[in-house]
Amino acid sequence: MRTRTSRTGTNTTSEDPNLSSTSCHSAPRGMPTRRLAALTTAAAACLTLALSTMAAPAHAAPASDVVPQTDQEAKQLVKDREAEDPGALNTNNVPEGVSVEQARKAVEKSDELTPADVEYAAAQEDLPASGVPEDFYETPSSLPSKDGTVLKQADSEFYLDPVKLIKHDAKATAFMYKTTDEKGTARAATATLLTPKGASGHADDAVVISPGTQGIADKCAPSRQMGMGTEYEGISVASALAAKHPVIVVDYMGLGTEGDHHYLDRVEEGRSVLDAARAVQQVDGGGIDEDTKLQLRGYSQGGHATASALELKDEWAPELNVASASAGAVPTDLYKTVSGLSSVYTAFALYGVDSFAAQADIDLTEFLNEKGQKTVAETSNQCTIEALLSTAFTDTKSLTKDGRSLQEIVEERFMDIADRQRLGKAPVPDVPLLVNHSHLDDVIPFEQGKELAATWCRAGHKVAFEDNLGPTHIGGYVASIPRIETFTTRTFAGKAPLDSCWRL
Repeated sequence: MRTRTSRTGTNTTSEDPNLSSTSCHSAPRGMPTRRLAALTTAAAACLTLALSTMAAPAHAAPASDVVPQTDQEAKQLVKDREAEDPGALNTNNVPEGVSVEQARKAVEKSDELTPADVEYAAAQEDLPASGVPEDFYETPSSLPSKDGTVLKQADSEFYLDPVKLIKHDAKATAFMYKTTDEKGTARAATATLLTPKGASGHADDAVVISPGTQGIADKCAPSRQMGMGTEYEGISVASALAAKHPVIVVDYMGLGTEGDHHYLDRVEEGRSVLDAARAVQQVDGGGIDEDTKLQLRGYSQGGHATASALELKDEWAPELNVASASAGAVPTDLYKTVSGLSSVYTAFALYGVDSFAAQADIDLTEFLNEKGQKTVAETSNQCTIEALLSTAFTDTKSLTKDGRSLQEIVEERFMDIADRQRLGKAPVPDVPLLVNHSHLDDVIPFEQGKELAATWCRAGHKVAFEDNLGPTHIGGYVASIPRIETFTTRTFAGKAPLDSCWRL
């Protein structure tokens, strides 16, 4: 198992109201800004959205190095956080350039999300209590030969906020299953089945969600984060549950379980999804069987995993009853994606280089300087929100020995690996397909989503292409959810969606 380190940000930093451009509300007016007690699922999504709109983290004071090691310490951290008082602010804990008076006024009157809130949410990722027993993630000494075989299951929890005040009423069950990695090695992976309240007996349909980028550390597994209330995919999960669909959330190989998580590895992502869909049929009390209609769904990395699963299905899991699929903001070409990344999203490039180096058996010290090696090591142990915050605006040229950017390193050393992850070259099942993408996506170029839809159209499939104007990568995600649910309802009812191929 990889060694993990943790970072947390529990400072009492506030900000000048003029410095914030985020308008996502996290608490009733009058409540101190940094209290997350009333954080809802929508506000949780805004945590990530805030990363693309806030000022550089240089405004914030250094984060504390104290990390809770027990449940009791974690509860005390939350208790201390909730007890924060604007009156405690002084020149030592107010950002440079902001007066104590300005900071107090901002805390007292504002209900906007601040960088301190994001830091606190990131700190919650290190809380030890996730609702799943820690030994659940230990791989059995021997694995069966058949992929998609359930190895164990355990009751889990699904919270919509990091302070664990809003617990979803769905029944949550984590399960471990056998799969196989790209090199043919037997692996154990995990996923979570969430069953809507009141559902019983056979499930006519179910949604299989491939999550967006979580990080590459074990603590970042969605099955862990849902129990801690820090899973930003909670908004998609809750939406599907509200429509009375059981939901399977995939962790991917190496997230939570032993072995590396190879970020954006086409084969391992696809097999993780397909084998989770097989294994869930064996979960006690799950109500899902071979007749249950499945929808594969994902956005960003999850869109990549969903498209990968579609391309692998006929060979790897032809028996699965896939009724439709929705893939959003799909990075079909990793090189082009990395080439266009803003420095706000440096963490994504660092995840990729770390994973590419592991797959190619290349020592990162060959081309990273001391700062680069430290940054990659720290980022690999951070989940998405914390990683984005800590590396935002980092010039990757400052991380290499010869001053080249990570894009240039990828061009020289990792193009073969990046090319293996290309999507759109393999056939996919003849089921209704939805591709959604925002024109204003600042991570995955809009043209990649449109071209994927056009590729599937040229292959003779009926494709609904839903573009939107959601601001930034995460804004496009939030804007797409209502259309996805409409598509889901129609395709589970056997109705064909509107075909967009005529305009692509």
